[in-house]
Amino acid sequence: MRRRPYTWLRLLCPVASDLIIHFASSNIELRKRKVNRFDSINRKGLTRTDQHCKHCCRSPSRPSIILSRRALCTKDLNMLANIPTILRSGVRLPVLGLGTWKSKPNEVATAVRVAINAGYRHIDTAWLYGNEAEVGQGVRDALSDGTVKRRDLFIVTKLWSTFHRPEDVKLGMSDSLDKLGLDYVDMYLMHGPPGFKGPNIRPTSESDYDDTDYVDTWKAMESLVDEGLTRSLGLSNFNSRQVDRVLHDCRIKPVVNQVELHPYLPQLDLIKYCQSKDVILTAYSPFGSTPDGGNYISSESRLLEDPVVVAMGKKYEKTPAQVLLRYHLERGLSVLAKSVTPARILQNLEVFDFSLTEDDINKLNSLNRNHRYVTWEYSRSHKYYPFDDQPRSAQ
Repeated sequence: MRRRPYTWLRLLCPVASDLIIHFASSNIELRKRKVNRFDSINRKGLTRTDQHCKHCCRSPSRPSIILSRRALCTKDLNMLANIPTILRSGVRLPVLGLGTWKSKPNEVATAVRVAINAGYRHIDTAWLYGNEAEVGQGVRDALSDGTVKRRDLFIVTKLWSTFHRPEDVKLGMSDSLDKLGLDYVDMYLMHGPPGFKGPNIRPTSESDYDDTDYVDTWKAMESLVDEGLTRSLGLSNFNSRQVDRVLHDCRIKPVVNQVELHPYLPQLDLIKYCQSKDVILTAYSPFGSTPDGGNYISSESRLLEDPVVVAMGKKYEKTPAQVLLRYHLERGLSVLAKSVTPARILQNLEVFDFSLTEDDINKLNSLNRNHRYVTWEYSRSHKYYPFDDQPRSAQ
């Protein structure tokens, strides 16, 4: 017999949560027996359980997915109040967001819906990721069923490098909004300083490079704020010299610089510079990542398995991923946690109930290897390549 879609969700809890109903709406019994709340659910476990439920957190048969069940068993498990915001230039950015890079199209809509139901309000995507339509579907589902209001969400997408010519900037913005199915985004980032001619998404040779100055691109992006297509603007993958150029020749100041950050690449100087200019640093790939080829460079580059990170997790009874997220929050940054697994989406929220000491932060900083997982190798010889440690006069 063919297995129905989202059967695993029904197995988690067959009677509770409008989120379950959303994904299993074809099941008449679920619709009839909708339960919005299990009063017995709490952080430590259950004192009692619903009489109809055979698959809830009390059951010892599936202890490995307690977090999933806790997420999906109650509409009221909403951790929004525990997610602080950073205020810059009138913009309130939730410090923890859901990243969607490398999320498969058939997974990301579900992940976004689960995340919003659990309390995430900051959702990050990009034209390059090829999943804006699915991200938008998850967002619209949450809006249509009343889980959130649009004003409560903070949706971020990015202008890709093939739209850097000023006359193409609005085209890139409009394409993203059409895919998202939204009238506006809360922040629009320039994905990186180098421009490309297209039609290839990534250049295959230097002849595909476009020499449009990213400052000119920025000035064209400012008009998108004027037109109400985005509430704010930001940068991504910019070094401090490049951020400085934009700051010295802009009408609307960038709120964010989203860059790769983790203990193998702590970027202390960049953090210090951006904070001195009131630009928020947002960390992507906080757990490490895979290079464009899809494989880790070596077993030594697996950040989640680093002995220092693992030991710190044991010290606080937290996962290595939670330690790495907290590392960024302790430094006054915002951070994107990418996952499509409900249990991990929930786990990543549980970072506001502990703190790292200054000694912990120093230990994690000492792991620095200047190791980039995301290199933009295809633009290494571009005059605006951002990751070259050697000064370039053009930058």
